[in-house]
Amino acid sequence: MTLATFLVPDSIYAQEEEKNSPFSAGVDLVSSYVWRGVKYGGPSLQPYVEFGIAGFAIGAWGSFEIGPIDETVNEADLYLGYGFDFGLFIGLTDYYYQGIPYFRYGTDSASHAFEGNLGYEIGGFSIAVNCIFNDARNGAGSQGGDMYFEVGYSFTHFDIFIGAGDGWHTSDGEFNICNIGIGTSKEIKLTDNYSLPVSGQIVLNPEAEEFNLVVGISF
Repeated sequence: MTLATFLVPDSIYAQEEEKNSPFSAGVDLVSSYVWRGVKYGGPSLQPYVEFGIAGFAIGAWGSFEIGPIDETVNEADLYLGYGFDFGLFIGLTDYYYQGIPYFRYGTDSASHAFEGNLGYEIGGFSIAVNCIFNDARNGAGSQGGDMYFEVGYSFTHFDIFIGAGDGWHTSDGEFNICNIGIGTSKEIKLTDNYSLPVSGQIVLNPEAEEFNLVVGISF
């Protein structure tokens, strides 16, 4: 995963080299699913499908834990967004966790949590604000109004970031720092025409007192 995860799933920034089609697809294999400092699962496959053109992107992203079906946490999200040339990004993400009836949009028991995303990048610096705006406490798990803020900086060979939030981002729902980390990536050359992207993150969650190391391979 990259710093873009505080906005929308990585795929919106991971455009394929093939420029003749606005469609792209891929999958990451990660050692564990850690999102905004919280570990949601063990080894997982994280596919995406996206349509992107002229700054606009709409797509689907998921995380499917590798393990017994009745013991895994699986996620399938939809998202859309628009990136402006001067570094501003606006978007919307629909979070859905499998095992809950999909077409349940009612108050309190909704199976979807809808989040507005706003971010800005200039040079190596990035900042983002994200907010859940519907009540889904007995469904998707958010009470609505859940906030998450993150700032980061990209150096030549690595990225650093720090994030804080409330609601479903912390164990007690109170606002706190929950995501401090450093990440890097490289490409392992397998043939003259193909390289395998590999990424890694070290993540500390001070609020939950958890430490995670995540490594991923992209296909």
